Amino acid sequence: MLQLGILLIKHHRLLSVAAMLDVFESANRFLEQQGKPAYFQLHLLYPTMSRPPAFTDHPVHTLADSPPLQLILIPSFGVADIGQAVKLNTEAVGWLQQQRRAGAEIASVCTGSFLLAATGLLDQKPATTHIQAANIFARAYPKVQVKAGEVMTVRDGIYTGGGATNSFYLLLSLVEKYCGRELALSTAKYFGIDMDRDQQAYFGTFIPVQNHKDELVGELQRRIQVSFKEAGTIEELLTEIPASRRNLSRRFKEATGYTPIEYLQRTRIEVAKRILEQTDGTILEVMLEAGYNDLKAFRQLFRKNTGMTPTEYRGKFYRKKEIELA
Repeated sequence: MLQLGILLIKHHRLLSVAAMLDVFESANRFLEQQGKPAYFQLHLLYPTMSRPPAFTDHPVHTLADSPPLQLILIPSFGVADIGQAVKLNTEAVGWLQQQRRAGAEIASVCTGSFLLAATGLLDQKPATTHIQAANIFARAYPKVQVKAGEVMTVRDGIYTGGGATNSFYLLLSLVEKYCGRELALSTAKYFGIDMDRDQQAYFGTFIPVQNHKDELVGELQRRIQVSFKEAGTIEELLTEIPASRRNLSRRFKEATGYTPIEYLQRTRIEVAKRILEQTDGTILEVMLEAGYNDLKAFRQLFRKNTGMTPTEYRGKFYRKKEIELA
């Protein structure tokens, strides 16, 4: 049996742990129904100074007395301040480094990637996380090759998975790796998960960083928000802001994670997404409302940011409202 450990980090998201248990327990059950032995021996591991879990029939260990493991799963965090949560899990950081040196493969799902990155094991490797946390993740760990739109990444036995239901894709891929495609498909069907999902970019929502203290950056953000449709260039928005283009661009990137041009583009694409979700107007009308006047460029930028064309996006998220007659 493969010895699989689920790391109950401090402030873990219970739903994330439940998904891990459910997927691998189900895979074991399907194997047993076929007259085969269960493949995954599940262990729950918790930091030394934490309470042991009371919701499982599986073996439970502190990190200090964990058995040899071949695969370790890191769930997502269930708190908003992920940076502080990582600091509270310093024991797990050293333990993960030790387990990796002993040969264990390690996989994180959703924002669990922050803890995995803190070990240094993701340095110079591709990684993904929850699409809404990708910008913060990239700024916190600049040595990691962040692939925000990817559903999962893998390099040298280190795995990361995207957020929410995208985490299932990583878990099912691990089932496929160890037990074959047939079992992975059976498990996927049981959970109603598509095995062919290859990106999560279209789930993202551009939420600008506002809690910085740079007043000039804040002024440019406000101008973009108000004038994104009319502005032809960033230079038009920089008029009368007392800073050089180069200096303000540097400060803007440090404060928000984006250059002014990237920020303007993402603002416009987010507007286009909302229009596509709520109306059935033409793509040309959507383009103009979002502040673009070149249909080819608009389609390219939209696809770059969402992973699909405007038409494909509308087909996925637009639902015409039914009119109820009295």
